[in-house]
Amino acid sequence: MEVAAAAACGANLRFSSPWIWSDKVEGRSNGFPRISQQCTRRHSTELQRRRSEWVRRGGRVSLTVSNACKGSPQQAPSVQSGNICTSFDSKWLLKNKGEEVTSDLNGRCIFLVGMMGCGKTTVGKVLSEALGYSFVDSDKYVEEAVGGSPVAQIIKQFGESSFRDYESEALMNLSLMSRQVVATGGGAVTLPINWKYMKEGISVYLDVPLDALACRIAAVGTDSRPLLTFESEDAYTKAFMSLFTLLKKRRCSYSNADVTVSLQNIAANLGLEDLLDITPTAIALEVLIQIENFLQRNNGMSIRI
Repeated sequence: MEVAAAAACGANLRFSSPWIWSDKVEGRSNGFPRISQQCTRRHSTELQRRRSEWVRRGGRVSLTVSNACKGSPQQAPSVQSGNICTSFDSKWLLKNKGEEVTSDLNGRCIFLVGMMGCGKTTVGKVLSEALGYSFVDSDKYVEEAVGGSPVAQIIKQFGESSFRDYESEALMNLSLMSRQVVATGGGAVTLPINWKYMKEGISVYLDVPLDALACRIAAVGTDSRPLLTFESEDAYTKAFMSLFTLLKKRRCSYSNADVTVSLQNIAANLGLEDLLDITPTAIALEVLIQIENFLQRNNGMSIRI
């Protein structure tokens, strides 16, 4: 069931993955959705199952896309957005599309934006390999710049504002480089100066429903996420409610991205009921398709070599 909640910018926040139950959101108090006790009990069992599955998969989604296209890899059909044809060798499809897009990028960087837990790092690594680019995590870049302290500690010790300053400096430096896939921090989009830097390349928003984000974060723990400030003993509730607040503030900023990749659309096109069954390869492939479409629509734009 899809439940719409009005965002600050007038857009809708959607909670629509297949395992969000109709009784989950009972109503709102002080602008927040209220999660029912029945849902909390039911979710506890579901979360245990998810956590076990997460561990079994080695901490990442690894379901193989398998509905084969007819013909040999050399005869594999072109992939069209909204109609992704899966293959025995989905990595071959990704590599082939990566080579096509790389020639049009002329060295421009790719900046991945999105909420925490949306898969920017995992997808970014797959994407960089397909493009023959280097991969950079902007959070790691900041950590190294300040002597190795983790982001959570930087925010706790100096405050979020100071961390954002470090983050902006990192994005400025990265925007001067070429052939990089950059996974940005979830809140990097909130500062206009960061968009100036990211517009030196192509920005891609990974759009994942809140309930899927919350379940993914809860499965691995919330301790390393200092911006999840909602007080709750239940990890899912803490993640969901905190993300709800953050997304209300950021939704309009994410809309500035050159390209949006919706995991709901990918799941629908692949016939998957669970967003967690989408492979990083499938997401990276859709990113490349959308970047290619963007470049074709803007073939007169300035390209940096």
